[in-house]
Amino acid sequence: MQTIIIVVDSRKLENPDLDILYKLSDCLDEYSNHRISDNGYDYLSDTKIGIWLCAEDVEKDYPMMMDYLSTHKVCGNDLSKTAEIYISEKDTAELSECKKIYPKDDEAC
Repeated sequence: MQTIIIVVDSRKLENPDLDILYKLSDCLDEYSNHRISDNGYDYLSDTKIGIWLCAEDVEKDYPMMMDYLSTHKVCGNDLSKTAEIYISEKDTAELSECKKIYPKDDEAC
């Protein structure tokens, strides 16, 4: 399995509810027909949390995830406007081993 990491900053969330840690991965698992699944989370700083996801093929699966994020709010949050997305072909990769794909460097979060 490959790695997708969604980084959320509580200062940017409309509703900084910790339930997002569980709800988001459950929703993506169902939406992707189990191609994207939960792989834990980690506190990256006082305000940022990384949500680790497993994917069968990140290059094919992350567009499906982005479609979900752009059309659904999770716990009252529009993550398409606030989250950072990182991917790696490695299994359970660290954030430093991942490539940032969203937002692109010229886009603001």
